[in-house]
Amino acid sequence: MSTTSSMPTSSRRSPTGSASSWRSATSRSGDPRREVTVFFDDRRRLEDRIYRLGTGKAWSQVPPSRTVRLVTNVEAFRTQERTVIMVRSNLLIAEFRAGETRQLAAWCGHRLRRRQVGWEIEAKQINLINRDQHLRNPSILL
Repeated sequence: MSTTSSMPTSSRRSPTGSASSWRSATSRSGDPRREVTVFFDDRRRLEDRIYRLGTGKAWSQVPPSRTVRLVTNVEAFRTQERTVIMVRSNLLIAEFRAGETRQLAAWCGHRLRRRQVGWEIEAKQINLINRDQHLRNPSILL
């Protein structure tokens, strides 16, 4: 799975857990620390986004979006670490907001680690098919 092998492997679990999520801005979809990204969030930033959406004061979501998400063609790949798998999937999000409908299509890569309580997402990479085109601000969590 060479398309997701560039996902960061330096993610380490802290006492509160670790996670990262990014959306590439280039077709190379390389290392987010070395390439242009639309966003590159760590666990704290992801928690901030979720909290803000829950307050009702996320002005980019007034009026709120209605979304449908389809995750398809899920493939899992073993790694050299027994507790880690890489997953690749296709994603289609249909969003209706303020009288407009738009669709976002992407392939995603996930790095999952097995914990005592189940699987934990360590890294998530989102590669929109039109990532090199003008996109309005994505106010929904991808």
